Amino acid sequence: MWARPLRNCWPERLTGLRAATALAALLACAPQVQARGYTPQGSCGGYERVSISSPAGTCVALVADERDGLRAPRRVLEISPGRLWIIDMGSWVPHQGRLLEVTLPAQPAATPAQRPQVKVLADKLDRPLALVRGPDAQIYIGEAGRIWRTPVPIAGEPVQPQTVLDALPNDGAHPLKEITFGLDGSLYVNMGSVTDRCQSTQGELAYPCPEREAMQFRGAVWRAVLQNPPVAGQPPVRQFAPFALGLRNSVALATLPDGPAAGSLWQGENNIDYRDKNEPPEELNELVAGADYGWPYCVGQQRVARGYNERVRCASTKMPRMLWPAHAAPLHLLATPITSPFHGQLLVAWHGPQGHRVVGFARQKDGKPGGKPVEWLTGWTADGNMRPLGRPTGLALNHLGQLMVVEDYNRTLLMLLPVPDTTAQAMHKR
Repeated sequence: MWARPLRNCWPERLTGLRAATALAALLACAPQVQARGYTPQGSCGGYERVSISSPAGTCVALVADERDGLRAPRRVLEISPGRLWIIDMGSWVPHQGRLLEVTLPAQPAATPAQRPQVKVLADKLDRPLALVRGPDAQIYIGEAGRIWRTPVPIAGEPVQPQTVLDALPNDGAHPLKEITFGLDGSLYVNMGSVTDRCQSTQGELAYPCPEREAMQFRGAVWRAVLQNPPVAGQPPVRQFAPFALGLRNSVALATLPDGPAAGSLWQGENNIDYRDKNEPPEELNELVAGADYGWPYCVGQQRVARGYNERVRCASTKMPRMLWPAHAAPLHLLATPITSPFHGQLLVAWHGPQGHRVVGFARQKDGKPGGKPVEWLTGWTADGNMRPLGRPTGLALNHLGQLMVVEDYNRTLLMLLPVPDTTAQAMHKR
C-alpha cells in the first residue's frame, strides 16, 4: 500500500459529480503535451503560464499536471519549502486514491527537463479528501471511512500511518471526510448526508429524516477530542460525538487562526440540488455547538425546503452568515492568517456550475468573514484550446504566502505568483 515510484501514464479513471449518484465519465489516459485543455501563454515564475484572470501584477503558473501523473487532485499542502503533498482521489471508485509527494525544481524553467519530481507515498486509499497539518505537527489524512495521521518522514522515507478514527460511514452520496482542528486541539469531521434531501428510492421525502436521528447523525459535523499527549496502549481519541447538525455536506471546513474571532469554526454548505439555476443558495455558516442548520428541511435564510411545506418550521434553525450563488459548490475553505499576503481572508474554492473561481472574504470589524467576494482566480470559463472550465478543489499557502490551487477534473497544480518588475530588471542590467 505504501511508497512506490510513479509511472508516467495511468489507467482510465472515473470522475464523480457532487450529485447524489456521483455519475462517472470514462477518461482515457494518453500521453499529453500539456495539461487538459490548457495552452501555455508564456512563462510565469519559470513555469508555464495559463490564461486565468488574476489581480494586476500576478500570473497563474501551471506547476504540475497529468504529465506528472495527476489524476484527480483534491488537496495540496506544503510540507517544507519546495516539498508538497497532494491528495489525489483518483476517482469515485473506492481505493483508487493516492498520497503524492511533489518536489519542485530548485530553479523552475518551463522545459521537460525541469518537471517536478512526483512520488507515491501511499496508494489504494479509499476516496481520500482531507490533508491537514495537526497541532502535533503530524499530517492528518481523511479517507471515506477513516482518519489517519503520520509524522513527516525524511524525504525519501516511507510514511508511518496511525489510525485515529476508523469504521466511519463511507456510503451514500456524500462519503468524503473533510477535517479541521480547533485551537484547543479538537478535531472536526464532516459526516455528509446519505442522500441529497433525505429522499427514498421512490423520491419520497421522509419526515422526520432518519439520517438526522441518533443512530446515524449524518448531515452533520462531529467533534473528536484527542489524547494529548498520546498515551501508549490507549486509543488516540477520548471522545467522538456530533457537534452541529443539519449540514448536508461539509467538505469545506476551516477554523480562523487569529484575530477577534480566533477559533471560530466555518463551513461552506453544498446545498440541496434543485434543478433551478438560482436556487437554493449555497451558504457560509459559523458552526456553534449543538446548533441545527436545517438540512434537509430548511435552506437559505430559514426558508422551508421544497417538499417539506406545512411539515416543518425553520425559525429555530441557525441562519447562515452569508449566502453564496446557487450551485457554486464550495469544495474547500482556507482561513489565512492576518499576517499573510491575504490579510486573513477566508478563501474558498467554488467548483460548481456557477463557481469555477477562487474568491476571498475579508475579516469584518467582528473579526469574521463577510462583505463582497475578492476575486483571485476568475475568468475561468472554457475558451477553445486556451483553457478549460475552472475546477478548483483545494487551496493552500506556501512558506512565501503564495497561493497554491489544485483542480480535480483538469488534473493540475497551479500557483498564483507575482509578475517580475521588468522595468526594475532592465535598470539592474544597465
